[in-house]
Amino acid sequence: MAYELFYWPTIQGRGEFVRLALEEAGVPYVDVARGPGGMARMMAAMDGPDHPSFAPPFLKAGELLIGQTANILLFLGQRHGLAPEDEQGRLWVNQIQLTIADLVAEAHDTHHPIATSLYYEDQRPEAKRRAADFIETRIPKFFDWFEGILGRSEPKDYLLGERVTYADLSLFQLVAGLRYAFPQALARIDAGYPLLSALHDRVAQRPRIAAYLASKRRLPFNQEGIFRHYDELDQVARPGAGHSAG
Repeated sequence: MAYELFYWPTIQGRGEFVRLALEEAGVPYVDVARGPGGMARMMAAMDGPDHPSFAPPFLKAGELLIGQTANILLFLGQRHGLAPEDEQGRLWVNQIQLTIADLVAEAHDTHHPIATSLYYEDQRPEAKRRAADFIETRIPKFFDWFEGILGRSEPKDYLLGERVTYADLSLFQLVAGLRYAFPQALARIDAGYPLLSALHDRVAQRPRIAAYLASKRRLPFNQEGIFRHYDELDQVARPGAGHSAG
């Protein structure tokens, strides 16, 4: 039985973290909203009487309907060997995933710091201020934590050692998205995080992930998703321009 993934058909967004796990697991799935009548099916599923999702992504697995990215990945990780078998290990990977989700939300808020209902052009001054702080204080704060996990005791290939988890796949996507949104800033920041950069490259080279990235199933980053590139936001980054993290 193929999984059914419900997410917006034109963007990577939060659905991409789920797609990467499904691709690495090598399990069949249908990206519902990309097919004929898929958007109508997705909207109808959101209005269902049992366990409705607040927003996509959500995953249909037999009779189960599971919403929220981290929740979906917790389910897939246990089912398909992308998380440890013991409870403590599963919770640790979920904790890392939730931390990644925090940074993803902050990345989104660099271009929509006031309201998602407003256009970017309606909040450009605020976006510049938010992006400057994000680049100079927030990215390094999170990257320090990820790098510390990878380097604790001795350098590791993946967050848990030699075994890949869904959190590694999500960390790859996070780094890729930030490099797209802030190429100048990340060119400077990346140099200070060799283990994180190596993990990104290692995930990209995994056979199933590499095949997916080269396929038409992998949508390109664009100006409608979470990670958006605006030259003026990338250019606000400058060495020594840090702010208090608050």
